[in-house]
Amino acid sequence: QVQLAESGGGLVQPGGSLRLSCATSKSLLSRTSMGWYRQVPGKQRQWIATLTPSGNTFYSLLVKGRFTISKDIAQTTLFLDMSELKVEDTAVYYCNKVEDQLPWGQGTQVIVSP
Repeated sequence: QVQLAESGGGLVQPGGSLRLSCATSKSLLSRTSMGWYRQVPGKQRQWIATLTPSGNTFYSLLVKGRFTISKDIAQTTLFLDMSELKVEDTAVYYCNKVEDQLPWGQGTQVIVSP
């Protein structure tokens, strides 16, 4: 079964940048719309960005203009480039298919704090 492995999180100051990575399979990234999601303890998981197989991108208004979703040429890694980070971006970040979602990975923690 295809697995999802997020990485790249960490502690960053407000206004800073991070790049998150999601390792997965080429068969997935080349054929399926993929998304990034985030979750804060006690709240529902929240969609933040989508990348379609053709390269179209969609963003939540919460992150539009600050975050960029992309994938590598080999189509085995999904990225989320985050800039102008805010304290409210603090969350565990996950990647997954947009539809027919796979079991969620462990996520990667992003903490934005002065």
